[in-house]
Amino acid sequence: MRRSGLRSVYGRRLFITGAAGGIGRATALRAAAEGAELFLTDIDQAGLDATAEEIRTRGGAVRHAEAADITDHPAVRAMAERVHARSGPMDVVMNVAGVSAWGTVQSLEHRHWRSMVEVNLMGPIHVIESFLPPMVAAGRGGHLVNVSSAAGLIGLPWHAAYSAGKFGLRGVSEVLRFDLRRHGIGVSLVCPGAVRTPLTDTVEIAGLDKNSPAFKRLRDRFAELAATPEAVAEAILDGVHKNRYLVHTSGLIRAVHAAQRVLPPLYVLAMRALNRAADKALAQVPPPAPGRRSTE
Repeated sequence: MRRSGLRSVYGRRLFITGAAGGIGRATALRAAAEGAELFLTDIDQAGLDATAEEIRTRGGAVRHAEAADITDHPAVRAMAERVHARSGPMDVVMNVAGVSAWGTVQSLEHRHWRSMVEVNLMGPIHVIESFLPPMVAAGRGGHLVNVSSAAGLIGLPWHAAYSAGKFGLRGVSEVLRFDLRRHGIGVSLVCPGAVRTPLTDTVEIAGLDKNSPAFKRLRDRFAELAATPEAVAEAILDGVHKNRYLVHTSGLIRAVHAAQRVLPPLYVLAMRALNRAADKALAQVPPPAPGRRSTE
């Protein structure tokens, strides 16, 4: 059995989804600075091109940058075939891309539930299906990174649809950490708390007007507490180097998750208090104007 864990990504081939912005972009930049050879994708062609150009300007190696929708299984499979035909199996595969929508069971629409599962769970599964078997067949080990969320660990208010995908990805990762070990392939499940990314601006909150002053005040307060994408990227690469399974980026989420496991009554009290606070804060935000969805 090969030993899991890559002490360095220098000269290693890394495939990263969601590389046009946020955590994906920051991780690509950091990995490039450490000497990795990058294979990047995102649904945003312009953003992906900008990331690739910046990495190359800094002297990094981008071997492949291709826009793709990870919910499209044939498209992901075809991209993987092109990558493997040109460069061979990857050493590290990072599922970073994701979308977010929050809401109560009364305000969430079916499209919210479906998109959270299609992008945040089936998207990573399509990548795993297409890129992990060649990594296993190569027989030289490697690493899989799945970016879940604090919402994949604990019951955050208004996060039911989002957690559907993120808890599912956590389950996939929990199994693969053992299934892939015999092949020398490590698995890291990344569970960030609040992160200051473009996702903060694009998240849809069902039933609320994101353009209202009340919502913008809440968003600004969230940003003040959030980690930077660069800090999360550092934690991800550190997790790969040390073959760490659960990667936290928030001390608070780490503490709440610990309480959930060892002090369940304390966890229940904390989550009830958080739910009341969230309801009170979000009650200040008006609904969208008639005829307009708050998706800006």
